[in-house]
Amino acid sequence: MLILLYINLIIIFISNIVMFLSIILSKKTFMDREKCSPFECGFDPKSKSRIPFSLHFFLITMIFLIFDVKIALIFPIIPIFMNVNFMIWCMIKFFFFIILLIGLYHEWNQNMLNWTY
Repeated sequence: MLILLYINLIIIFISNIVMFLSIILSKKTFMDREKCSPFECGFDPKSKSRIPFSLHFFLITMIFLIFDVKIALIFPIIPIFMNVNFMIWCMIKFFFFIILLIGLYHEWNQNMLNWTY
């Protein structure tokens, strides 16, 4: 057990030395710093972060995620068909699709699916 402790300490020590040497000996230029900066969907990361953003596009994203998760939950319905009574399976499937349609109707009724904003 003591041997494992020594081996782990040696590994940690060597890895720290290698990391420290790479930090000290690496060549740092302006171009390298630009390469390492994050690229955020075409936005300049060094500009103001409080730019105006349409809330409508955020809501469209949330709607997409919600319906995407619901669609992913539909996949287990098919294998359940083999193990459950057909009537119960149809009721579960019908109830699930009714929830999807009510959500879609609500979003349509609130004009959240229009891209005219």
